[in-house]
Amino acid sequence: MRQRLDYSSIVLATGFAVLFFNSGTRNAFGLMLKPMTEDLGWSRSELSLALAAFMLVSALAMPLAGRLVDRYSIRSVLAAGGLIGAVGIGLTGQIQSHWQLFVVYGLVYAVGHAATSIPTVSVMISRWFVRRRGFANSVAVSGHAIGQLVIIMVLASLLGALGWRTSYAVLGAANLVVVVPLVLAAVRSRPQESSCGPSSGVQTPDREDAGLSTSAPSATAAPLRGIFASRELWLLIVIYGICGFQDFFVTTHVVAFAIDQGMGALLAGNVLALMGILGLLGVLISGFLSDAFGVTRPVVLCFVMRLPVFAFVLFVQETPAIAAFAFLYGFTLLITAPLTVVFAGNLFGPSRLGAVSGLINAVHQITGGLGAFVGALIFDRWESYDGAFVLMAALAVVALAATLSLQRGKLRPV
Repeated sequence: MRQRLDYSSIVLATGFAVLFFNSGTRNAFGLMLKPMTEDLGWSRSELSLALAAFMLVSALAMPLAGRLVDRYSIRSVLAAGGLIGAVGIGLTGQIQSHWQLFVVYGLVYAVGHAATSIPTVSVMISRWFVRRRGFANSVAVSGHAIGQLVIIMVLASLLGALGWRTSYAVLGAANLVVVVPLVLAAVRSRPQESSCGPSSGVQTPDREDAGLSTSAPSATAAPLRGIFASRELWLLIVIYGICGFQDFFVTTHVVAFAIDQGMGALLAGNVLALMGILGLLGVLISGFLSDAFGVTRPVVLCFVMRLPVFAFVLFVQETPAIAAFAFLYGFTLLITAPLTVVFAGNLFGPSRLGAVSGLINAVHQITGGLGAFVGALIFDRWESYDGAFVLMAALAVVALAATLSLQRGKLRPV
C-alpha cells in the first residue's frame, strides 16, 4: 500500500515542478516589459502585441494538446512541450526585431507553454487522484504560484546585473536541464503504467461523484455536439474568458505600473513575485472549498474579491496601496485554475477532460492576451491605467453574474 501511494505522490510532485517552471517562465515577461521597451525603443503596446500573439497561439495549441493527451502519452506531450518551450524562451533573449519576437516567443515558446500548462497537468493528476481530485489539482497548481514567487524573485534580484537578454537564456537552460529529464523519468500517463502494478497510486472514490461537485452525479462522456450546445459550457467560457482578461492584464502590467508610480524596480519585481505566495494560499483554499461545498463557491469568492480590489487601486495609488492591490489580487489569481478539469469532468464526462479543459483554458489564454494588449493600448493612449481598472471592475460584475447563473443551474451534466 505504501508503494502504491508513493507513486501517486511522485506524479503529483512532477506536476507541481512542471507548473513551477511553466509559471515562472511565462510571468517573466511582465518583469522584462519595462527594460525591454527602454532597450529596444518599442512601445508597451508593441511588446504586448507579441504577448497577445503568444497567448493566441498557446490557446489554439491547448485543445490540440488536450486531444493528444486523451489519445496518446502524457509523458510524450509534456516532454516535447518542455523541449520546445526551452528553445523558444532561450532564443527570446537574442531578438533584434519585431518579427523575431513573434516567431520565437509568440510561436515557438507558445506551443511549448501550451503543452506543459495546467490543462495537461490537470488531466494527469485527475487520472491518478479520483478521490479529492479538486484538492490534488490545487496542490499541483500551487506549483504555478510558487514558481511565480521563486523564479520572479530571483530574476528581479539579478536583472540589473544580468540584463533581460541573459535572463531569458538562463530560463531556457533551466527548462531544458530540469523539466525535460524530470518528465521523462517520472511521468506515467495512467496508473496502469506504473511499475508498482495496475492500481498503483490511484485513489479510489469514496462516493459516486468523488472529487466533483456534490450537486450532480458523475457524468458519462458527452458527445461533442451536446457539449457545444450546452448553456453551461458558454457560461464557463464567459467566466474563464473574463478571468484570463483580468489575470494577464495585471501580471503583465503591475510591475510597470508600480514603477510608473515611483516604486523602485527591485521592489516592484518582488511585488510580482510575492503575488505567488497569496496565489498559493488562494489555490489551496479553492481546492478545499471545491471538495467540501461544490465547485462554484471558490469562483464566487474570486470575483467578489476582485471588484473592490480594482475599485481600490483606481483611487489610491501610493506604494503601500499598490502592494496591497497586488497581494489581494494575487490571492484570487489561481483560484479558478484547478477547477477547470473538475467542471469538465462533472459536466461532460471523464473521457472529455483533455478536450474540454483545453478548450476552456484556450479561451482563458486568448482573452488573457487581449487583456494585456488592451491594457497597453489604454496606457499608450492616456499614459495611465485608470481606464483599464474601470474596465476590469465592470468585467468582475459580469463574471460574478455568470457564476451565480451557473450555480443556479446546479451543474446539470450533459
